[in-house]
Order: sequence, then C-alpha cells, then structure tokens
Amino acid sequence: MIGPFMAEGLTIKLAAPPVSSPYIDLTLDVMKQFQVDARKTDATTYEVSGGQAYAAGSYAVEPDLSNAGYFWAAGAVTGQKIGVANIFSRSLQGDFKQIHILEKMGCSLFFDDDRVAVKGRSLFAVDVDMSDTPDAVPAIAVVAAFARGTTRITNIGHLREKECDRIHAVASQLEKMGIQVSQGEDWLAIIGGKPAGAFINTFNDHRIAMAFAVAGLVVPGMQIENPACVGKSFPGFWDLFDAL
Repeated sequence: MIGPFMAEGLTIKLAAPPVSSPYIDLTLDVMKQFQVDARKTDATTYEVSGGQAYAAGSYAVEPDLSNAGYFWAAGAVTGQKIGVANIFSRSLQGDFKQIHILEKMGCSLFFDDDRVAVKGRSLFAVDVDMSDTPDAVPAIAVVAAFARGTTRITNIGHLREKECDRIHAVASQLEKMGIQVSQGEDWLAIIGGKPAGAFINTFNDHRIAMAFAVAGLVVPGMQIENPACVGKSFPGFWDLFDAL
C-alpha cells in the first residue's frame, strides 16, 4: 500500500505462491478503487507503479465473511434458513467459498437482493482444499461432524501457526464429542456421526469458540470455555447467536 509513494515503485517477489491469497486480491482491489495501479504479474510477483497518489472517494466495506460463516454453518446443522445481509455477489473474500462448500455438502443456497442464506438438509462428506479459506476451517469441520461419510480438508498446514494450532484444536475437541478425526501436517479428516455434548477448550482462540458454538444449537450439553475470547473479532457474537 506504500508502493505508490515510492519514486521507482515497488516489486514484491515471494519465495512461493502465497496461501490465503484472496487477502492480497482484496488489497489490490481496494487500491484500484482509489485510482492506484497495483497488480499481480505472476504467481509470486506483485508490482506497484511509483509516483502515484490515492484519489479520495467512498468505498463500502462489506462484512467479514469469516464471521458470516458461523451463521451459514448454523443453517447447515439446524436445517433452518439462516442468512447474512450486505453480502456482495462480486466479493473477493476467500471465505465466500464457504457457501459453495456447504452447498456441496447438501445445503441449499438462497440469494435475496444483498442477502445470502444457507439451509441444511441431509449432509454428506466432501473433499475440499481450503488453502485460501483457512479461517473457515473450524466451522466447516464442525459441520462435517454431522455429515455422512469422511470429510477431508487439505492444504491447511498454515493453520498450525494461527492463534493456536487450529488443526490440533479442532481435532481434539471433536474427539471429545465422540467424533472420529485424523490429522496430518496439513490436513484433517472427519468421520461424521452423532456428536455428543462436551466441554470445549477454546485455546483462547475466537474461531474455535464460535465454530463449536454452532454445534451447541443442536447438541445438548455443550459448554464453551472462555467465551469472551470472541471479543477479538466479533464482540457481539453471543448476543446475535442467542437471538437464533
């Protein structure tokens, strides 16, 4: 974002193609909206022309689709139609992919004006690469616990370097609920079944707390440790979730 102010511009070369690349795409798109030329020239190179200036203007910031995903996941496991408003159909957020993962798992999608809703039916397992949607993995994994068959989530090794080791966190807490899970360095496999209530350790990670809250909508006896950890990204989460 500082590239335009450099006289000779800026070139960034990465050692390998990035994970979570939609976040880079979002940045380039916002820069473009404010009249700055920034672009991806190949899988590992980004260039910004120098001597530019940002032009003032208005920009509507869409909701965080990582957080929207917990409500879509709630629609999946409860069988109720649950939607999130103010979603842009042209969204570049990687976590927009969540709705299509849920669709593959058997959910119905509804697009009403600027609202996207998900309604679950009989859920079944999928194989899915979530390298570009890492924040959505805990919620999708919880949904997989209710799905028929074995769901495989791959290319997620970077989840071990988040607020906690999310691969271990998700696996260990699903196992507490009686769900069979196996894991590798960069993958998870979840065998769907009949989840039972459990005390969920959040590892002080907001995404673990919110993902397992989804299970609590249909599984009696769920308890979430340190629910206040959601304040990092979604302070009003419990109020909205209680309203469901």
